[in-house]
Amino acid sequence: MSVSRPSVASSPDAPDGARRAALWRASAVLVLILAAALVPLLGPSTALDGTGEVAAPGVGLITLLRTVTFGALCVLVGQAAGGWLARRVPDAPAQRPAGWALVAACAGAAAAVGLALIVANGNWVPDGLAEIRPGRLYQTTDGRLALLEINAFIAAGFCAQSRRPGTAALPLAAVIVAEALRAHPAVGPEEDPLVGSVLTLVHLTCAALWAGGLLQVLRTMWVWRPWPDAAAALLGRYARVAALLFAAITASGICSTLRKLPLESVFTTAYGRVLVAKLLLVAVVAALALISRIRLRRVREGAPWAALVPARAEVVALGVVVAVSALLTAVPAPIWWARPLWG
Repeated sequence: MSVSRPSVASSPDAPDGARRAALWRASAVLVLILAAALVPLLGPSTALDGTGEVAAPGVGLITLLRTVTFGALCVLVGQAAGGWLARRVPDAPAQRPAGWALVAACAGAAAAVGLALIVANGNWVPDGLAEIRPGRLYQTTDGRLALLEINAFIAAGFCAQSRRPGTAALPLAAVIVAEALRAHPAVGPEEDPLVGSVLTLVHLTCAALWAGGLLQVLRTMWVWRPWPDAAAALLGRYARVAALLFAAITASGICSTLRKLPLESVFTTAYGRVLVAKLLLVAVVAALALISRIRLRRVREGAPWAALVPARAEVVALGVVVAVSALLTAVPAPIWWARPLWG
């Protein structure tokens, strides 16, 4: 396969460009760390203020663990999807960014273990080692799903380091299925929980592909900066896929919201408030994505770098969305409709 000649003049290799890129990456990491810390610390109390609802003890810890779980899932899914897109770019360079799969899998497994211990204690944060009884996990559906997620993250890490990293898709699918089933238990006030699980399955899969895929694409573009034509082609391919993902996320999110949250409770419940915050963040992400795509079309061929600024901001905003989504799973469950919307 022939590889296009590196274009030094079009790539941001100058010292000033490198310093700006390093400063941006450091700022982005700082923002994500602050979001990961502030959302679990301040999110529950802010969402519950004035609603009359009571949060379970340890809701902040649960939010933090779920943030790590969802973040690890996005990184793993994105690495697989981004690599698949990169291989389909004509005359693509062989260079690839360093893999984050092993670190993400370890972080996801550790967070899943923490959540499993809470599930084993009846969905309460244990007060001490004496209350930790992992054997209880086999006695409930939530416990078995928690064990499935732990094993799936470990398997995904091994698969990603093997000669066939694409096999990690199977354990990652198991994580998404487990999350979809956990969010809509068969025993509970919800009617037709299978419909809710399918909607969550579509929503979580597309969200992980969108957020994780963009992160991997931008990391690959940084490695490909001597080959701006290939970098532009990669971002263009991702943009076309992302448009479909956004449509699926929007449709599944609207259907899920209408099924579980009465419209009059949007601003009077913690779930509704967090959902509104998430929708506003998604709107910001969509605007940044649109700006990035417009810039990609307007810039001259072989110079995709003007589209990187809004795309990088989009990644940071998606990281905050992940944290808010984790909070959404930790606040008190919303009021269910008496009948299905389409029943």
